[in-house]
Amino acid sequence: MAEYKDREHFIPLRKSDLIELLCRDKKLSTSERESFRSFFVLVSSVFHFEYFKQLEELKDAYAPFDPDTDTKTLNPVSDEERRKDEEQLIERFAALMERANFKRLKREELEKALQDVATVSGIHAHVDLGLFEHLDIFIRGDVMGRVHHRSWRNLWRKEERHVPLYQRLVLIAKLRSHKRLDRDIDTSRVYLKIFKDIPKADQDMLLPGARVRMTKLDKALIAYPLVAGISIMLWEIGSQVIPNLSKSGLSALASGIGAAATWGVAAALGGYGYKTYYTYQVKKQDYSLKLTKSLYFKSLDNNTGVLMRLLDEAEEQECRETFLAYFCLWKYAPPEGWTAEQLDDYVELYLEGNANLKVDFEIGDALAKLERLQIVRKIGGAYHAQPLDKALERLDWTWDNYFTFANPQAQEARSVHA
Repeated sequence: MAEYKDREHFIPLRKSDLIELLCRDKKLSTSERESFRSFFVLVSSVFHFEYFKQLEELKDAYAPFDPDTDTKTLNPVSDEERRKDEEQLIERFAALMERANFKRLKREELEKALQDVATVSGIHAHVDLGLFEHLDIFIRGDVMGRVHHRSWRNLWRKEERHVPLYQRLVLIAKLRSHKRLDRDIDTSRVYLKIFKDIPKADQDMLLPGARVRMTKLDKALIAYPLVAGISIMLWEIGSQVIPNLSKSGLSALASGIGAAATWGVAAALGGYGYKTYYTYQVKKQDYSLKLTKSLYFKSLDNNTGVLMRLLDEAEEQECRETFLAYFCLWKYAPPEGWTAEQLDDYVELYLEGNANLKVDFEIGDALAKLERLQIVRKIGGAYHAQPLDKALERLDWTWDNYFTFANPQAQEARSVHA
């Protein structure tokens, strides 16, 4: 079984596209194609039912921490119970991310990503990690992507750059009271966010409390007019006062300073000070607008919507793994069957040869699902697929007996298989 450091478990194919790919396989007869489509429907139905239950459980777990909730809680819990519920929610969310084939960023990776360097958009942002009671970032799709931006080196014309980015980035954050947060932000809630196509250098822009920082060039451009103006003003005052010193001595100096310095300095300093402050505010608003524009089309969902999207993706991934593992084992394995390593290698070769996709197939999860559904058998160290008609019968029995109120025998059989 080959191991890859540059491949991910995620299979980037829509479920319907994968079904069409498998049904076009030359080893399938016309009748088998129709039966295999029924196999797809039954497997999808079984997983959809199971994931619906998980969705309801996750929604219930998240409800006390949802910032967008508009319902009331009938049974308030103590602070200790709430803390335990929060820990369980974070653990369950991490397990969901693993099923959806996301990778959690390590603490050192996160700190490195949040260093004070310019983003792809040219924005400097600073994040204080002390603002977070809990913070986890999960990523998927570590690829090289294309971005467009303007640069003074290219006379502000748009140019294309290739940068490392994450196709999907998810964060879960629990905040604590902090001076950078608005007072109306509820720090008792847990915030979930999902973004797409985020350059690695731009991660800090996504976090609550991120503060935009001016570049050295921006600071110089803002401060230069003030320094230059004051210098010119002092030069003018000096050029008027110093020549008069030889004529009238201290009286000329006093009158010069009284007339020019008192009113002129005050007016000039006030004018230059206001101009500097105004320029700073305009520049700051310009950066904030850039930040808003950059994230507007990259945000995919928030809070409860994140749970629903991720559960849907995890369900689709489970289906894809099951379809591929059963199909390859059923149609391409020799009579003596295949080991897990042999099946893993063949599925990866099948995807690469037929869909031009290089993935690290998660064979352990796939076989566990097939065994749980009882549509493969393990004899010794080799796996054998049940014939398609037997697999359909087994899946049909599973679907028919999710509810066994009127069928005590099925209920007893289910308890035995559990």
